[in-house]
Amino acid sequence: MGSLPVANVQALAGTYDKDEVPPRYERPERMSDHVICDGSVEIPLIDFHRLLDPESSVDESANLDRACEEWGFFQLINHTVPAELIERMKVDIVEFFMLPLETKNRLAQQPGQLEGYGQLFVVSEEQKLDWADMLYLSGQPVCNRNMKLWQELPVSFRTTLDKYSLEVKKVADCLLGVMAKNLGLKPEVINAQCHDGIQSFRINYYPPCLHSEKVLGFSQHSDADLLTLVLQVNQVQGLQVKKNCSWVPVKPLHGALVVNVGDIFEIFTNGRYRSIEHRAIVNKEQERLSIAAFHSPNIDTMIGPLRELVKGADEIYKTMDHENFMRLFFSSKLDGKSFLDCMKLKIPQ
Repeated sequence: MGSLPVANVQALAGTYDKDEVPPRYERPERMSDHVICDGSVEIPLIDFHRLLDPESSVDESANLDRACEEWGFFQLINHTVPAELIERMKVDIVEFFMLPLETKNRLAQQPGQLEGYGQLFVVSEEQKLDWADMLYLSGQPVCNRNMKLWQELPVSFRTTLDKYSLEVKKVADCLLGVMAKNLGLKPEVINAQCHDGIQSFRINYYPPCLHSEKVLGFSQHSDADLLTLVLQVNQVQGLQVKKNCSWVPVKPLHGALVVNVGDIFEIFTNGRYRSIEHRAIVNKEQERLSIAAFHSPNIDTMIGPLRELVKGADEIYKTMDHENFMRLFFSSKLDGKSFLDCMKLKIPQ
């Protein structure tokens, strides 16, 4: 696993010739993409408080089920991550990326490693690059953390991220419990898979780019996990979700978490809940920052369709151990849902 080293984009953004984009960052396909800009289509909104309230849980659970089946994305409001913790998280992320490059490079990724400051999914010297830098860290279980990297974090950032890790996992576990019920599963089916489940963070910095229409902050892809919870650090829009061959911009709500279904959930449900392609674009004048919390089953879980949901139907996906599944994912170039397509079985016609 690991990624080939690339230039620091935050530093590059301050020095490159503003009349042209460096060739490896040019994305000519952007010019032909159809984006729904009029606000007529938006991802669903789910109220976490209503999910937990006995008087409204049935209706809101049904809304959640539709969101997972029809969109694979939703914004979650009234969740339980404390507002003051969210605001502290935002401040610490901004302050980290404002540190001198030599300071941030104390957390630089090492050869063959995923965690650290740098980039992921760069597998060749020829592929196009994303206009972004990122910090990738393991969150849970704590024994998975690279403590050398955690100790290099500013003290406030380290403390805040530790608290945020616990709070956001509680929300993810609760959502997974409701989703399991919606799928007709006994709670222990998903709970057993998520005991000592894996949580990781991708903290993103997208510098401004004068020719933003020619670059991508994050190539289109679907996430490999069960469930991703994203916090928008500032109010600069950038996340886009693919729906019916068009891109739908996500307008972040203050304090909300953007949640999406990952590839493992699509595999578990044999295609009922689908992971959705999404990407990030950049702004001409302002940087954009976000933190994505990925939640996956424990490392001993076999990744394949759950027998409780197949019920005699053809299985669409292969089954493999979690470790090899993740190794394949992180060794691949991001390209829509091409990785998940490789997981599909060839069903005789």
